[in-house]
Amino acid sequence: MPLSSDEHIGTRVRIARNAAGLTQVELADFLTKSVDWVAGVENGRLALDRFSVITAIAERCDVDVVWLLGQPYRLKRNGGSLAHAHIPALRTGLRRSGLILSGHPGLVPTGAPVDLATLRRRSAEANSARQAANLPKVATLLPPLVEDLNTALLVVDGPGREDAFRLLADAARTARMCLNQLGYPDLAWVSAEVAAGAATQLGDPVTKAAVAWDRCGALLHQATLREAVAVADAALRDLEPYANARGADERTVSLRGALHLRAAIGYARGGRATDAWARIDAALEDADRLGPAWYDLDAQTVFGRGTVAVHAAEAGVEVDQPDTGLKRVPSADVSKVPSKERKTHFAIDEARALHRMGRSASAVVKMREAAGQAPYYVYADPMARALVSDLARVGVPSQASTLSGLIRNMELVS
Repeated sequence: MPLSSDEHIGTRVRIARNAAGLTQVELADFLTKSVDWVAGVENGRLALDRFSVITAIAERCDVDVVWLLGQPYRLKRNGGSLAHAHIPALRTGLRRSGLILSGHPGLVPTGAPVDLATLRRRSAEANSARQAANLPKVATLLPPLVEDLNTALLVVDGPGREDAFRLLADAARTARMCLNQLGYPDLAWVSAEVAAGAATQLGDPVTKAAVAWDRCGALLHQATLREAVAVADAALRDLEPYANARGADERTVSLRGALHLRAAIGYARGGRATDAWARIDAALEDADRLGPAWYDLDAQTVFGRGTVAVHAAEAGVEVDQPDTGLKRVPSADVSKVPSKERKTHFAIDEARALHRMGRSASAVVKMREAAGQAPYYVYADPMARALVSDLARVGVPSQASTLSGLIRNMELVS
């Protein structure tokens, strides 16, 4: 069934196509689709459920992919309003961070100093909320944390100053993920650049690589795929001497694997299947080198064998090889990944794969399970929303009640 909202993605595709001076025939030829398919998308009968296709439309029509997706979604329930209410304060804090990191004169603290031990605990709490996929909580915690870290950078001297830089980099990286998922890609990029500025002050190659991983995440959300792969590869070149050294630090090997996964998704969303699978395999080699119990929570990447499986599932959907994606990492137990965020991301992509494989009822069940664990994360995820829209279009009689609940909670009908 077509959804009744006037703001569905097809409306924006039609606007973008017309603004670019393209006919439906010309856009269809560029995408190697039929004219009927383009018409179906534009009138809301067909959902766009792959970043690779959405990216191609955005590139051909010269529009921002985030605008095409209609983000941010202003959900009224499940903490949506709470999360968005804290964005202005976070924007202000990040702007001050940038000024402080650039050495701008005349800046003064906005509050009383907070001891570094307390700031370290609060940073860990924000990262834990991130891994729990609790976006409203992350959005609540970050603004005062960033501002207190700004104060620390203005007043702390000596060894504590390095700790403050490290904590700011960590908090900014947490902010980057939260802002991407909430639909603020430009501010997410600001967060990534604040993290990069703090990392530059530290001069630590591992921290710099971790920040590059976040830069890639911000670029992928804006569909700047070539740049995402270029940033990942530059960081990999810098990291390679450390990762290949005898007795290499586990964190270095882990970050190398995580950067390969960023490149894999960049290639997959660009439709380059061979390159995407090569990077998935390279990441799997590093995961196997680290062992089945390894997951990197300290670097926020949560890299490990299960995380490689998470990315393989997404790559499979994007290159239209969903079955290959689900089977690419044998014996991987995603349930063991110590991050609800990563497990939820996998559940969404597994559901997308199941739907493309003709198992729509299983896809609905998988989406219900994911939403039960992390409701706002699922309801605000653009590909989850596209999937539910398409499931609504084709109908799933055996799961009609469950599907109806997902549609209502995503507020896909007016």
